[in-house]
Amino acid sequence: MLKFISWNVNGLRAVNNKGIFTEVFQSLDADFFCLQETKLQEGQIDLCFEGYQSFWNYAEKKGYSGTAIFTKHTPLEVSYGINKEGFDNEGRVITLTYPDFHIVTVYTPNAKEDLSRLSYREEWEDAFLNHLKKLEETKPVIFCGDLNVAHKEIDLKNPKPNRGKAGFTDEERGKFNTLLESGFTDTFRYFYPEKQGEYSWWSYRYNARKNNAGWRIDYFVTSKALDEKLLGAEIHQEIFGSDHCPVELTIDLKV
Repeated sequence: MLKFISWNVNGLRAVNNKGIFTEVFQSLDADFFCLQETKLQEGQIDLCFEGYQSFWNYAEKKGYSGTAIFTKHTPLEVSYGINKEGFDNEGRVITLTYPDFHIVTVYTPNAKEDLSRLSYREEWEDAFLNHLKKLEETKPVIFCGDLNVAHKEIDLKNPKPNRGKAGFTDEERGKFNTLLESGFTDTFRYFYPEKQGEYSWWSYRYNARKNNAGWRIDYFVTSKALDEKLLGAEIHQEIFGSDHCPVELTIDLKV
């Protein structure tokens, strides 16, 4: 069995300086611990854990975006980005390859409150799906991260007033439909198709977290070929330190 964790830390240095990150990292004891929105440049943090290797992808813009993966298992291959011009300067993707699967961490672009980046986001979705399908030509894919979309009304507390807003536009939800129709499984909904009140992100405004007025925008998504190997999915709403909480997948795979 392998255990995977994904967490948008919204600034790794801040979470680490509070002493929270190490405590959470050690308590969850994952085989793969994937991060989004690290907001780092190389050399800005010295963070090592015994028994783990780490891989980092930094945005060119300082204090912005960025991803990382900590793993107990040495990969056969590591790649950064999606090999598509215009999409690989923000540190959004890391892919590790193993004998029987690929693991990808991704921080999907936000459409922005005024939707000014929605068209860029739609182009990104197409390019990222193409990246996943190319990976699938060799072996199944597990990918995780902040996908910046609540798929269905059940995935956010207040769907009606948020319809058409960033993260809940018809365009973004449609792209997620296309992803699933292309042969992928939303692992949390695989286990809990109707479960309500399970969110992974809350605004810092309006006491949203206290009132659990959240959105489920952090996911583990897997190739359908892995469905029978899925063991469990969890959202760690009890863990604080960021406006997101960690999400988890356990799966019957070996490395």
